[in-house]
Amino acid sequence: MPITEAVTCQIPPACAGMRLDQALAELLPAYSRNRLQQWLKAGYLRVNGQIRRPRDPVVGGETISGELVVTTETVAIAQDIPLTLCYEDADLLVINKPAGLVVHPAAGNRDGTLVNALLHRRPELAGLPRAGLVHRLDKDTTGLLVVARSLPAHTALVAQLQARTIEREYLAVVNGLPVAGGMVDAPVGRHPVDRQRMAVTPGGRPAITHYRIVRRFRAHTLLRVKLETGRTHQIRVHMAHVRLPLLGDPVYGGRLQIPPGASPRCIKAIQQFRRQALHAERLALTHPLRGERLEWRAEVPPDLAELLAALAEDAKYGLE
Repeated sequence: MPITEAVTCQIPPACAGMRLDQALAELLPAYSRNRLQQWLKAGYLRVNGQIRRPRDPVVGGETISGELVVTTETVAIAQDIPLTLCYEDADLLVINKPAGLVVHPAAGNRDGTLVNALLHRRPELAGLPRAGLVHRLDKDTTGLLVVARSLPAHTALVAQLQARTIEREYLAVVNGLPVAGGMVDAPVGRHPVDRQRMAVTPGGRPAITHYRIVRRFRAHTLLRVKLETGRTHQIRVHMAHVRLPLLGDPVYGGRLQIPPGASPRCIKAIQQFRRQALHAERLALTHPLRGERLEWRAEVPPDLAELLAALAEDAKYGLE
């Protein structure tokens, strides 16, 4: 039996000039842009009570309302894939995702994803948008993800994401030695030439990343990174933009940096780390039904722990 979700929200002034479907993708990140376009065309989503086209521009302040059918949002097969759960109750799950696990099925990754694993563990998630996921991590990024187990929980978590009250903090190892922490406020969108990549581009969606120094090594730095927004590849793109690309990032990382006179252990650790050195270490949110503030932390995975140990050893004993 179909289930519906009532939606009421307001276009913020910061979205003025955007296409309607682009602004809605900003406000309702749990739904695909294609699905939002379909709802607009069908009249399920209305602007100030009127049917509008996806390409129509917004001025800010418009009221969006609608009653959305969401049961067809998740289409995937259930697969018995091991998951590490950090928390579970009747309303949500918190998962510690390993490297190499794709979150959503897509072209080239129709199965073997986190969604497939969730549907095996909790079949009822098939009735929720994207199997209850309200945010995502890149395939080779490790760490914490929250999943809603009910429609009211999903609605509440999406609202928290829109209000930027879900706190997401990452540990990142970058190439380079920044003088201090900082903030990157730069829009992120598809690369104008290579459509498989993201880039800082004037036509992108607003994106803000905060970072501070945890520890300096000889040629690398361990940062704590906090997301204010959640764009595709945001941390990876933003850090590369300020010339602090993530160590091991195969897309945005650039050339390997080996400290002069580095130990064999340090050289091996850097050369063999073939993914972005990024770990979603902390997640905090308000419980969607009980209202209490909850927080989780995930230990760094073994490969990142070895990398950090090798860099620390090199910093202590390497050439000055």
